Amino acid sequence: MKLSRRTKVVAAVAGAASFALLAAGCSSSSGDSGSSTNPITLTVTTFGTMGFDKLYAQYEKEHPNIKVKATNIDTGDNALTDWQTKEAAGSGLPDVQAVEEGWLSKVMQVSDQFNDLKSYGANDIKSRWVDWKLKQATDKNGRIIGYGTDIGPEGLCYNSKLFKAAGLPSDRDAVATLFGGDSATWDKFFSVGEQYHKATGKAFYDQSGFIWNAMVNQQPEGYYTKDGKLNVENNADLQALWSKLGAGAAAGLSANQTQWDWGKGKAFTDGTFAAFVCPGWMLGVVQGQVKAGGGDASTGWDFANVFPGGAANWGGSFLTVPKQSKHPKEAAALAAWLTSATSQVATFQAAGTFPSVTAAQSDPGVTGASDLTKFFNNAPVGQILAERAKGVVAQYKGPDDSVIQSQVFGPSVQEIDSKKKTADQAWADAMKLLNQLVVNK
Repeated sequence: MKLSRRTKVVAAVAGAASFALLAAGCSSSSGDSGSSTNPITLTVTTFGTMGFDKLYAQYEKEHPNIKVKATNIDTGDNALTDWQTKEAAGSGLPDVQAVEEGWLSKVMQVSDQFNDLKSYGANDIKSRWVDWKLKQATDKNGRIIGYGTDIGPEGLCYNSKLFKAAGLPSDRDAVATLFGGDSATWDKFFSVGEQYHKATGKAFYDQSGFIWNAMVNQQPEGYYTKDGKLNVENNADLQALWSKLGAGAAAGLSANQTQWDWGKGKAFTDGTFAAFVCPGWMLGVVQGQVKAGGGDASTGWDFANVFPGGAANWGGSFLTVPKQSKHPKEAAALAAWLTSATSQVATFQAAGTFPSVTAAQSDPGVTGASDLTKFFNNAPVGQILAERAKGVVAQYKGPDDSVIQSQVFGPSVQEIDSKKKTADQAWADAMKLLNQLVVNK
């Protein structure tokens, strides 16, 4: 499903050592606790750019008995493959494994292969997270197997200079009104896109895949029903949304970009498209792409408090401690520290990773000025994301959710974007892939 995400890390973190020590003192580990002269090494596997690099260094400074050896995998899909391979082999997993929301249900199928963090103090800190985030990481036996990092409420990134040149409002409040404010719909989004295309002759958004992802995530039930049954074939609501998406592509609103490859950022700086769907963590991606393409804050990207179709959440991750860890006590302490309010403020400042910890959501480090706010024309990024998070409900993600998103609908998105197939033809192709890759696998 995703994701090559986030760009850089900012700010050292202090003051959370006492919390880590509390968590560390709740149980014994199978390994040596280490010392400053002979520290133990904790291995961590993440994906994209989760904003932890400087936090690792800070943790080592505050815990001289610990060394952190981090491995970062480029995308969530590749991280899933890495985890599945090592899980099947019964060896090679790290002490702390990052898990993406889209494949959390796969992890839950083998949740007994992960440590119950209640054994390491989870009950003492479980109130820190929004309720639905904690529920996502709790298995059917009541074991908490993951500490929440970010959540992904979505707003709309747009290029104010391109909007203005097309005769559209460019002020973020006016842009929110343009799309319908609290009553924003996908019909209105595509209508504005048609206005833009008519005025400029250019595409409105980069490609259809991210829009489709948002549309699906907004439904009460996505690719699976709440009781775990497939919910795709003959789903009239999804087919209706797919038709809207196909019509937008047919009208020239999609720039037919390859997902996660925008020509080394050039598409963000040369006017290839003007609007982009943005969960919090995507803000860092946009900033990084603009800079890679030779641009900066003056390129004109802004962030509006609006999203077609209403509240939506895309993504979010968890830190788990596999049973393969030789140092579960120390690994759980590190995972707890990395997901403390202080740490989540730091990762937000780095890349817009909106906290799942409630205390961090209202922290001045999130609601106030940051490198991201300056880049996005002084937009109150944290405040907007807090508003966009209202009404978000965690959608059940089935075991093949990420496969359906990337391997079933991914090729069909390319078919409509390239105009090689109609929406109906591309949907039919997706259903064939669904039966090959999921139903009859």
